[in-house]
Amino acid sequence: MPAQLSRARFIRLTSALGAGLTLGVQLPACGAADAQAFEPNAWVRIDPDGDVTVYLGKSEMGQGIATGLPTILADELDAPFERVRVEFAVAAAKYNDPFSRQMSTGGSTSVEHSWMQMRTAGATARAMLVSAAAKRWSVDPGSCTTRAGMVYHASSGRSATYGSLASAAATLPVPANVPLKTPDRFTLIGKQQTRLDLPAKVDGTARFGIDVRLPGMLYAAVARCPVFGGSLKTFDAAKAKAVPGVKDVVRISSGVAVVAGNTWAALSGKDALEITWDEGANAHLDSAGLFAEAERLARGPARVAKRVGDVEHATGTVIEATYRGPFLAHAAMEPMNATADVRGDRCEVWAPTQSQTRAQQAAARVTGLPLERCTLRTTYLGGGFGRRNNVDYVEDAVEISKAMRAPVQVTWSREDDIQHDFYRPMSLNVVRGVLDDRGTLIALSHTVVSASIMRTFIPGGVGDRADPTAVNGAANLLYEIPNFYAGYVEQDHGIPVGFWRAPGANWNTFVTETFIDELAHAARTDPLAFRLAMLGGAPRAAAVLRLAAERAGWGRPAQAGVHRGLALSVWNGSVGALVAEVTMAGSRPKVRRVVMAVDVGIVINPAIVTAQVESAVIYALSAALAEQITLKNGRVSEHNFSDYAILRMSEAPAIEVHIVPSREDPTGIGELGTPPLAPAVANAVFAATGKRVRSLPFEQALA
Repeated sequence: MPAQLSRARFIRLTSALGAGLTLGVQLPACGAADAQAFEPNAWVRIDPDGDVTVYLGKSEMGQGIATGLPTILADELDAPFERVRVEFAVAAAKYNDPFSRQMSTGGSTSVEHSWMQMRTAGATARAMLVSAAAKRWSVDPGSCTTRAGMVYHASSGRSATYGSLASAAATLPVPANVPLKTPDRFTLIGKQQTRLDLPAKVDGTARFGIDVRLPGMLYAAVARCPVFGGSLKTFDAAKAKAVPGVKDVVRISSGVAVVAGNTWAALSGKDALEITWDEGANAHLDSAGLFAEAERLARGPARVAKRVGDVEHATGTVIEATYRGPFLAHAAMEPMNATADVRGDRCEVWAPTQSQTRAQQAAARVTGLPLERCTLRTTYLGGGFGRRNNVDYVEDAVEISKAMRAPVQVTWSREDDIQHDFYRPMSLNVVRGVLDDRGTLIALSHTVVSASIMRTFIPGGVGDRADPTAVNGAANLLYEIPNFYAGYVEQDHGIPVGFWRAPGANWNTFVTETFIDELAHAARTDPLAFRLAMLGGAPRAAAVLRLAAERAGWGRPAQAGVHRGLALSVWNGSVGALVAEVTMAGSRPKVRRVVMAVDVGIVINPAIVTAQVESAVIYALSAALAEQITLKNGRVSEHNFSDYAILRMSEAPAIEVHIVPSREDPTGIGELGTPPLAPAVANAVFAATGKRVRSLPFEQALA
């Protein structure tokens, strides 16, 4: 294979698919928009040829948002979906999320937050096209209709394409408060549409961060202190500079950067550096010590996240348990990377980021340039899972480019990625339940000890309150329990933590749903019936529980050796229930089948809902079976997929997804399937072995 063969070109050369496909997602065009194009707002452009371009203010990391949001807009516009294109918007305030007021993607909020934004944008454009046609024909706009990119006037038989009306529509005033469709008039929403990003990903033209190439571009790798909070003392660059292809070695804020003519030389040069680090105050940290400290903290005062009734004085059968959850890495398939070009009074950045606003602000901070002089262009993301909300890799690229006065692409190795992550926080949870003499749960308390993601991400952002992320899945239960308490104790250990798919809930739901199962067993009640008895005020949750149980065959005999467990999931207004079927291979569970029912309001594209549940289940199962980050002497012990084991294809279960029909406004799906997987499996393990699992991964807990 020629040395200059790129990843994208390799895909194009080896793919026999996609030649005849026409849909795609494009990066922004360099030239100015056609003067005759119709752009009534920031979100849509209609060209004279009838093509419709939707500008995407969100990041596409495989979750399907580059298809979902255009579907919403195109439905209100009455545009044919085969004429829709998407461009990733350059970072600007006009593309901010209406709730966070930043240009960012996370929390499964893209559809929920953009729902009215996209509908209004499409409906406004449609109204202006109708007005342009009515003016041309001298008729009442109310007598015109639209369908598939055309305006019709039935009584006269006249019609016009959107493209032919684009120039005229562009001259009209933009109306306010245009009427929106009722759900019964949707033509695209709720139906499977071809994913707009699929052809480009098949034929190799999709540009991820690692695919960016610029004239005269250099490549860099950064050596960082192996102990968090440590700093550089001295380094000798002689051996690194002797590596063929290495151009320079530069000291930067995060460590030492090796700059070369290609990525391999940069990484090799980094490995050849001779560095002495000041390991700092965290050099003594290890996982066992951190959990011991968490146990001590759990016995002290806590911040109240929620309190109902009086848990302290409830009497009956008392059950208590302590749970321990490990740090987890994100392990996105595309490692962290970014490309920057700092020249004089301007800075351009190309990045696979979930937070365009923060990345642009970082570029301005590092360069000292005004924000408007820093251009941030979003590429495809090869996985995000919350990791790419942080912008450390962007800061590195900008700082190195500034030093080299040339475009520079920074690429992390897999070892860099696993050992310098913003990890899912380790957590220690103490729970206590009280059952009365009828087996009814009358009191539940849950104390969470973990680091604060929000305090790390937004210093001072939570004040003295309990971090809502830390208690997600613990404090926001849908169960009706007369006496309830959720508390939070912050553990400030100096290990960087960040958002990890379904932050907080990904671990706390494991605690909650396995403990609910334990209480059901103590009450001698079926786990499904035990939960349903507490969901009288949450009919949507009860409905998904019943649906998942019915489709999984709950209550009916399973095959010999097969055991079932179930769990309920809540995420940002969405509810789901999951049943796992498990067999035991020695001490290791084998998940053979997963059935999940979800209620996410109005579904934009059912195929994407299914795909995201499947993705979340696989991601969660991978973590539950074997993944963990451990510390020794202040260092992460794991290095690569050899010792941070991700799920293999042979371990993947059959997955069934069932969607509850709804006319409620849509909520998110990307994270809903992650929290319930591990507890459902653990509950099935109990059914098989009689052993309660109170820590993960299963590989270690059941050894």
